[in-house]
Amino acid sequence: MSAEQRITELKELLKYYSDCYYNQDNPVVDDFTYDKLLRELERLEDENPHLRTADSPTVNVGGRASDVFSPVEHRVPLQSLEDAFSYEELLDFDKRVQNVLGTDYEYIVEWKIDGLSVSLEYENGIFVRGATRGDGVVGEDVTLNLMNIKEIPKVLPEKIPYLCVRGEVYMPKAVFEDLNAMQEILEKKPFANPRNAAAGSLRQKDPNVTAERKLSLFVFNLQLCEGKAFSSHDETLTFLKELGFPVSPSYNAFSNMKDAFSEIERLGELRETLPFDIDGAVVKINDFSSRVVLGETSKFPKWAIAYKYPAETKETRLTDIFIQVGRTGVLTPNAELEPVRLAGTTVRKATLHNDDNIKQKDIRIGDIVRVRKAGDIIPEVLESVPEKRTGEERVFSMPKKCPVCGTGIVRVEGEAAHRCPNLECPAQILRNIVHFASKDAMDIEGLGPQIVSLLLENKLIEKVSDIYELKAEQIASLDRMGQKSADNLISAIEASKQQELARLIYALGIRQIGKKAGKILAKNFKTMSRMMEATVEDFVNIFEIGEISGKSVVDFFSSEANRTLIEKLMQHGVNMEYQDESVSEVFLNKTFVLTGTLPTLTRNEASKIIEDNGGKVSSSVSKKTDYVLAGEEAGSKLKKAQDLGIIILSEEEFRKMLP
Repeated sequence: MSAEQRITELKELLKYYSDCYYNQDNPVVDDFTYDKLLRELERLEDENPHLRTADSPTVNVGGRASDVFSPVEHRVPLQSLEDAFSYEELLDFDKRVQNVLGTDYEYIVEWKIDGLSVSLEYENGIFVRGATRGDGVVGEDVTLNLMNIKEIPKVLPEKIPYLCVRGEVYMPKAVFEDLNAMQEILEKKPFANPRNAAAGSLRQKDPNVTAERKLSLFVFNLQLCEGKAFSSHDETLTFLKELGFPVSPSYNAFSNMKDAFSEIERLGELRETLPFDIDGAVVKINDFSSRVVLGETSKFPKWAIAYKYPAETKETRLTDIFIQVGRTGVLTPNAELEPVRLAGTTVRKATLHNDDNIKQKDIRIGDIVRVRKAGDIIPEVLESVPEKRTGEERVFSMPKKCPVCGTGIVRVEGEAAHRCPNLECPAQILRNIVHFASKDAMDIEGLGPQIVSLLLENKLIEKVSDIYELKAEQIASLDRMGQKSADNLISAIEASKQQELARLIYALGIRQIGKKAGKILAKNFKTMSRMMEATVEDFVNIFEIGEISGKSVVDFFSSEANRTLIEKLMQHGVNMEYQDESVSEVFLNKTFVLTGTLPTLTRNEASKIIEDNGGKVSSSVSKKTDYVLAGEEAGSKLKKAQDLGIIILSEEEFRKMLP
């Protein structure tokens, strides 16, 4: 491969990785992999300067402002930092500083908080605007979301004409763990790490979502301050602290790189004890006049560098493999290890992800394995070391039955996960009850995750069917619950018994069976009993129900525990029969797309009317769309429909079409 071809390949790769990290909040490679490729590109461009272009990742910061928020042009660019991964690289940086400044300079060493960089602007002491970094020149206006971070002062004690500071929005580790636990309960994709969670939370259209995520912030730089002059970085941090900003939690001054590196090592040893994530330490020239002399490149200041802590990898023996059953029923194999010190903590267990991963890496019980902390959060087994085998190692096999409840394990074709299908398996009961009671399922108002957790903790329920045995006086006796709340919850539970069969089918949480499939199954089988006795072939014969979905239902009802659950629900009076609520077939074989806000109908209500009258609701406009039902603030779907000549209906016109 020629240098030109490799440069083109590296640019495309790095731009893709950068977009995933900065703009999608979903990194696909770690910092070391990215920087290794970036340095290869830098070397090739240095050797072939005629091939360096203005859009190269070696020149530009990787972020960009999205079109979800209004763009904000930063008065002072929010630059990124050059990275170092070894003491030798720090010494090289120090030599460059010495060549310009001599020996009379001072470094400030700070923690590098792993979050999302933002600027905060104040006019006459009042917080007026906050923005993400974006590409360093233009960011996104996220003022309303930042207003929900309690550490950010909204009014300063001084009426400074204009002040701009730079900080890092982060998610505390404890908040991150709670958030991912809830993501798992709701069967949503978990966040990879606190940094991604913070970025995704700050870039929400709804400020209320940001408020719920409990983000925090540290301010680490004064960008611009009208009416005041400062001579050093530590002086500005003291000033910002006096104004009420939460500044960098640790910053100390050093007169040489040797002592600065000792501080970096000291800070690194504290990583595991901190309530927030750090991915390195930053070394900055303290004196502002010296910074001016050193200058900057188009991408980095020449007076600062970020030291990235390495992802530590060690060898140890895998003594056993045990199975953990998650709240969604997934069986996850985990390694039991001989204790090994890793990234500041003693590691005894590590994830093996799934059975395919174990087979692919040929990991055996008794193997010497290499372990590291992925994202410095979850220990994982990278690989086995076959050359160190003694012959006594054992090949692992996934169990045939759930180790918690004894139900037979199923594996859906095309999925890596093995699952316990038992809805009442103790390991997954919280998620199952929350789903069962959710708005689109049995719609038991007041029975959300917190109340379900409270009921489980107090042993008032142990399985789904137990919610129909609850008494108001039991609920009223719990913390944070009163008689009125208890009465309302009991009323909601009682009302749920009359929900339509389609909702019950969806509420059971059968793999591959969503709301739409629930309606189709209810309409075709008419009763729960008939559906329970159906074969895979019976399901395949139903339009829009495939073999995979059919097998999933059959597997679900092959579990004795699930059949017992249905029997108990039936005994409690839960509806098991289909009531034909279709008003007509006026929309038979017609496809609708909904856009904008309707005057009186929610999207769910409008969709139900369409489906009850024989129609279908699609999420995107195409030539196959028959009608677009449009409300206020309709967006690009409306324009596309107009371009394609599709009939556009108001809610009033839509209602006139109904019989």
